[in-house]
Amino acid sequence: MAKFRESKDMLLQGGILRPEEVVEVGQAAQHVLQSVHDPAYLSRIYRGHLDTKEQMQLGLPVSRKLYQRSATEVEATRQTCYAALAEGVAVCLAGGTHHAFSNHGEGYNVFNDVAVAIRDLQMRRPGIRVMVVDTDAHQGNGTAAILADDPRVYTYSIHVGRFSKEERVGSSMDVETVRYVEGGMYLKQLFSTLAAALDVFSPDLVIWVAGADNHQNDRFGEMYLSVQDLARRDEVLLRAFLGNQVPVAVLYGGGFNRQSEFTAKIHRNTVKIAKQLATEYRGL
Repeated sequence: MAKFRESKDMLLQGGILRPEEVVEVGQAAQHVLQSVHDPAYLSRIYRGHLDTKEQMQLGLPVSRKLYQRSATEVEATRQTCYAALAEGVAVCLAGGTHHAFSNHGEGYNVFNDVAVAIRDLQMRRPGIRVMVVDTDAHQGNGTAAILADDPRVYTYSIHVGRFSKEERVGSSMDVETVRYVEGGMYLKQLFSTLAAALDVFSPDLVIWVAGADNHQNDRFGEMYLSVQDLARRDEVLLRAFLGNQVPVAVLYGGGFNRQSEFTAKIHRNTVKIAKQLATEYRGL
């Protein structure tokens, strides 16, 4: 959890963001969460009453504080999407909890901020077309399950191919890499397949789950990208959308680097590149 505070401090102390550019938010309202999540599940998280299986799936101890933190993260992502539509690009200094399903959490993800934000957008703008671009090292299985069969949403996920067919939840496009894929192969695979996705779906908004767990020193990512590879990923991806005037909402996604502060540095670098490109494209 320290990465969220650390990355924010790095962004402010390094002059990448000004204090007035960071917007603090409250919790998402109950009815907003219920657009995706089962009321009984929300109640169990709020009261801290998960059974043993649910606690093992989630991987976190449940408490009122966990509910508050997770609901705040959802609200941050929701507001980031509206800010991106207004400004061209916006970043949530958290977010990307793509393993959460409608009735249970997985992999440290309690509520699915991506799905909730999309359902809220659809309530206000029914015709909006949203593409989820998930470059976290793990598949966005919860997001894919919740948003399946919605023609207004396209889910793209590039991740390590580790799941059996029985465990897999299909995205609109799933791109599987080999374990410990190196940067050159990964970037070629990413850029060619994302271009193919854009041939069949034209979004009004992209929600990008960036991910810091692609780095070669991450404990769980099983990829072998360098800092330079990640910067290349970020710049090319953001230019592809911003250059075509497609707004982008950037979310952190996962990261568990063996050097704990390094996860925060990778997230900081993504925000830095997003800020630079936002400034560049606004000046055109």
